[in-house]
Amino acid sequence: MAIHALTTTGFSFHLPFPKCSTAYSRSAGDRARTLCCSSGDGEFSGLINVSTESEFERRGGAQMAKSSDGKRSIQSSDGELGAKNSEIWQLFREAQRNILSLDKQRALAVEELNKAISEKKLLLERIEELEIEKQAMARKDQVSICWELLLRIDSMVLTGTISSGEASQMRQLIMDQKVSILDAFTEILQKKDAELLAELRQLSDRRNKNGFHIVHICTEMAPIASFGAVASFVTGLSQALQRKGNLVEVILPKYGSMDLNEVQGIRETEVEYYSYYNGQLHGNKIWTGVICGIGVTFIQPLYYSSFFNREKAYGYSDDFERFMYFSRAALDYIVKSGKKPDVLHIHNWQTAIIGPLFWDIFVQQGLEGSRILFTCHDIHSQPLIQPEKLALCGLDPTKLHRPDRLQDNPNTHLANIMKGGIVYSNKVVIMSSTHSKGHIIHSSSHGLETTLNMHKDKLLVSPCGFESSSWDPEKDKILPENYSADDMKGKSVCKIALQQKLGLPENASIITVGCFLSDLSDLSDVDKEDLIAIVKNGTRLAVQFIFMTTGKMKSGQKELESLQVKIESLQDENVRFINRHDETLSHLIFGGSNIILCQSLHDPILQVPLKAMRYGAAPIAITSNDNGFRHFPDHDYETTKLAMFINSTFGYLSFSQALDEINNNPSEWNHKVFDAMTKDFSWDAECCDIYLSAYTAIKSL
Repeated sequence: MAIHALTTTGFSFHLPFPKCSTAYSRSAGDRARTLCCSSGDGEFSGLINVSTESEFERRGGAQMAKSSDGKRSIQSSDGELGAKNSEIWQLFREAQRNILSLDKQRALAVEELNKAISEKKLLLERIEELEIEKQAMARKDQVSICWELLLRIDSMVLTGTISSGEASQMRQLIMDQKVSILDAFTEILQKKDAELLAELRQLSDRRNKNGFHIVHICTEMAPIASFGAVASFVTGLSQALQRKGNLVEVILPKYGSMDLNEVQGIRETEVEYYSYYNGQLHGNKIWTGVICGIGVTFIQPLYYSSFFNREKAYGYSDDFERFMYFSRAALDYIVKSGKKPDVLHIHNWQTAIIGPLFWDIFVQQGLEGSRILFTCHDIHSQPLIQPEKLALCGLDPTKLHRPDRLQDNPNTHLANIMKGGIVYSNKVVIMSSTHSKGHIIHSSSHGLETTLNMHKDKLLVSPCGFESSSWDPEKDKILPENYSADDMKGKSVCKIALQQKLGLPENASIITVGCFLSDLSDLSDVDKEDLIAIVKNGTRLAVQFIFMTTGKMKSGQKELESLQVKIESLQDENVRFINRHDETLSHLIFGGSNIILCQSLHDPILQVPLKAMRYGAAPIAITSNDNGFRHFPDHDYETTKLAMFINSTFGYLSFSQALDEINNNPSEWNHKVFDAMTKDFSWDAECCDIYLSAYTAIKSL
């Protein structure tokens, strides 16, 4: 018997008997039983409602017979009707089983369809991502090809294949005609130097120079040599400058701990070159490659090979000698390779000695058109040396150890290398996200107030940039749901996910506070007590706290353990302390938090305040005392836009004030969060603009 159609609301069968209709009723409390049959086409349609088959049969069977008009009628015949009833019951049960089976199949089909739709959506998103990555890689490869050509020219100079003068012309040719160069030489990078030179010499000698040629001489660069704030700065700013049409390269020491797999097109120059140190010339090996689309040269001392084959980059008694050697070797390399950069960009005390070296020795060696820009990332770090050590790199101590040059201000018998970088540079940029030029000179100069005040006309202040492509709540794949300033629904989803992940009470309306702890030696005892007070007061108001260490502890491990014991001793269900770094969880903490407690609002390494603002969380400095020091707006006209914004928006708030505003003035709070999320703090924004203005100014000197 074929079943034509089954649904949850009706069913039909082809049956071997005619239309019939039988109904029974019982006394009160009994259930009605109904049997309905369809017309003589053999289809059965309707509902049978009988408590049991035996009950149906007991009710007195009915026998179907044909009347004189040809229609079927029901007669009472227990035998024949009982057989028919049994057949109907069998069909009914089979129909029920088929209905349930079809329902299950339908549910599975719907589930599979939804899964297919979801997979299709994810696939389309992935295709779009791959296309974007492909385009980015194509642009990156173009820059890398350009840099491989330039670095090949450098090695040709060292091997004597071409003169420094011709090398300079060819570098200019590549810089001026980058697009045509890329089209012409993408396929011949593997050819010999002679073939490459022949092709280059055939190109037009047009000169339409745009942008600057900048050489960073530094001791750090992300990701290959990341030790502090300089590393991310050099890479981030260099990429931003190149995106705006400038040519930027980097010279680094070749540390023994480097992973050269991070370097694209790594090449070892076949010949040595020599640099001066301690009265003699010493051989160095040169390596070249491309990192993040930036041409990089590595200097490897041969005689003083131990200088950079160490476990750490800094922290040794001969640090001054090591980096003095590198600084002199970098300048010797620039001269011998025939480079004529517009700007030599030096960093911190480690390469500050390049200022005096350049003006006293190298400016007359073909670098007359170059200028010096000095960036101070950490003005507090000012190693002092015996003046006679300056002679190691060929400088005259008696000429330099003077109050207006390298003589330290409070310790007049010693030389201050940081001071030398300030005095001998054409422009000085001090990195700060919160302070103005006036505040730095008069309140944060660490003994250099006289020097900074004397050279204030060439002093600039710049904020750090931010790698916004890696930290963007609108595109962050780690977050359970993305969100933006215009649509914040996803932030509540992130908060619930964070609470679930850490076993916290789940409620999107609870105020959640994240805190990333790095080097606790930077926190005073008062700050630590303030932090404990914040947690105690906050938990009374059901505020949730999540602490995570960054994994980059330089010192203060005992202080961390002590702080952890104090926090965990509160034994509050709303507090979690995670003594390890988890990159995935850190994204979720930023995404799910309303407030991020910061050890400092100027954080060039971890960039916690900038990440917080990008993810719609308020950066609040650690202090519970409303009368304590706060970053009030500084109306000095030489204050950065970032400093003005962060100080006037969040810097003046204590933690208790922030809680009060969230609870009692949500519209004002949401406005602040919106403003912070929509500001551009990337490397391409204010930071890059300040440096371009500085380069422009010094080239006119």
